[in-house]
Amino acid sequence: MLGILYMLLGSLVGREIFEGFLNIENRKGQNYIWLAFPGAFGIGMLFFGWAAYLVSWAASAAGAETPLLYGNIAVMAAALVFLTVLYAGRFRNRKAILSAEVQRLAENRKLFWKEAAFFLILALFLTWIMFYVFFIKDGILYSGFTVYGDYAPHTAMMRSFSLENNFPTQYPHFGGEDVKYHFMFQFLVGNLEFLGLRLDLAYNIVSVLALLGFLMLLYSIAKRVTGSGKAGALTIVFFLFRSAFTFFRYVYEHIQAGDLIRTLKENTEFIGYTANENWGLWNFNVYLNQRHLAFGLLIVSLVIWIYLDWVEAGCSHKEQGICWLRNRWFTWEAWKCRSVEKALAAGLLIGLTAFWNGAAVIGGLLILMGFAVFSDGKLDYLLTAAVSVMFSVLQSRLFIWGSAVETSFHWGFIVEDKSPGGIIWYLLQMSGIFFLGAVLLFFVRKKRSWRVILISCLFPMIFAFCVSLTPDVTVNHKYIMISYAFLAMFWAEAAVSLLRKKIPAKILAVVLCISLTATGIYDMWIIFRNNGPGHRVAVNMDSSLTDWLSENLDHRDLILTPEYSISEVTMSGVMMYLGWPYYAWSAGYDTYGRAEKAREIYTSRDKEKVKDLVDQEKITYILFEEGMSFEGEQGIEDTIKEIYPRVYQSEDRRIRIYEVK
Repeated sequence: MLGILYMLLGSLVGREIFEGFLNIENRKGQNYIWLAFPGAFGIGMLFFGWAAYLVSWAASAAGAETPLLYGNIAVMAAALVFLTVLYAGRFRNRKAILSAEVQRLAENRKLFWKEAAFFLILALFLTWIMFYVFFIKDGILYSGFTVYGDYAPHTAMMRSFSLENNFPTQYPHFGGEDVKYHFMFQFLVGNLEFLGLRLDLAYNIVSVLALLGFLMLLYSIAKRVTGSGKAGALTIVFFLFRSAFTFFRYVYEHIQAGDLIRTLKENTEFIGYTANENWGLWNFNVYLNQRHLAFGLLIVSLVIWIYLDWVEAGCSHKEQGICWLRNRWFTWEAWKCRSVEKALAAGLLIGLTAFWNGAAVIGGLLILMGFAVFSDGKLDYLLTAAVSVMFSVLQSRLFIWGSAVETSFHWGFIVEDKSPGGIIWYLLQMSGIFFLGAVLLFFVRKKRSWRVILISCLFPMIFAFCVSLTPDVTVNHKYIMISYAFLAMFWAEAAVSLLRKKIPAKILAVVLCISLTATGIYDMWIIFRNNGPGHRVAVNMDSSLTDWLSENLDHRDLILTPEYSISEVTMSGVMMYLGWPYYAWSAGYDTYGRAEKAREIYTSRDKEKVKDLVDQEKITYILFEEGMSFEGEQGIEDTIKEIYPRVYQSEDRRIRIYEVK
């Protein structure tokens, strides 16, 4: 119940911040509730999360054993006082205020009930799918095959807060150093578990609310840009089911092979013909395993909604062609601030989101950069960008030792043929007509603001093909997914426009919708099949090993383990010397150096060499698993047990832990 109270108080405070600082205006024909709900939840969790984290860190620095206790007491008590004082002043006029608020939230009543039914169905689907791929039953955590790899570092981070004292914060799969990966969403979930919500409930509830909130905002933005509620709803459909020719090619090949029916029944792998497409890089699976991405996009979408005012104002000028472009850059009107308060608030929101999801922040700033090129009020954009960067840098300095990112020019993303023709062919294979066709749509509509928004939404995708910020450029796929999410509204409008015309156009609209969703529908079927019974990783949540580790190790300890992904060890939240290497490597850590040292410790017969390495790396515990190998070499336990005392042995004698004295 405390976890639910935390989210409720946070959302109520978030609503007041949303109303007081952003001052978002309702648009004619829009029901404000679809802005207010995600705004309240997103802003509330953002500010509550940071407040709880910083107070807890201070409590930890002061020597508290359970710093989250102090962080939550301080934040929730302050929220209760604030809301009590605020609502007490409104109580006398409660009837008039309530009536006006209901009218404001649901101005278009007829449309409201249709939208409510749509979002209810969407909420039920999101709840089902989140719990389908990640749930606890009879003390066992089940995590589906398409998602457990990403959940391994995320759950380890969550448990490092709910069971351990991870202040200052470290990366559990590469303990003893800084944290280079955005972790505040995981902190939120870990804190909710600390407050009494079971891990799967905490993770899934927050994930559903974040993704549902983002989709409400995406619908609202699409409806505002296209002027059609139907196009808004279809935008969500296109978002859920990705576009590609992949399915049609796959069907054709298996018709030729004569095994289509059997293949469709038996296949459990994502289909694709480009590099790493079998990972599910381009489908809804991304939002199941990278759940913090939706939270980041929720915050970014709020800011995009605000700056649509700037775009519409800049595009409303009557000049044409070069004259219009010149006046967007070389006049005082083009630069002067329109609302310093909103610009500062927008920058604060985006900046504070940097360690919730950095990709969403970069993607959002790229879209705003596109807006700024064609908008008036450029100083507002500069102010928002400056505040965002300032808070992002501040967080990086706080959590990261050295450089936060290593920016480099990297042309072509993961495309093998990096020529212009190769890039075009890659986009056709990966997304069908979606991206290349969006460029053609630009010439179909003459509305200036429509064109500006379309071009701006392409910027994250362009960035993905030009720049690398991490050792693994594949992670740039999130920028392409961000472009995809916002560009879907333009295809939705195209389909709805065709449906309003005569029979041939209606048939074309149906063909268009099928071509834009068929591959995504099959991807969803694979998600269902490859995360069902027999396709799940199971972890015992009542493990004595997990309990022992969480009770006997703290954030100052560093335990050497095999290269575990998601396991009873990671569920304890302890700091591992080297967990599964890919997680830490892709975040920018030197996993090769540690892997070599860990291999020496596990396989050497030289006691002095082992002791020197263990002391040098500040390892305090060594876990040995029966029959283990490390980096392809068989582990040798004899050397370790001759040097260090055994302090734990599992009931099945499979795992033994040695303490470094």
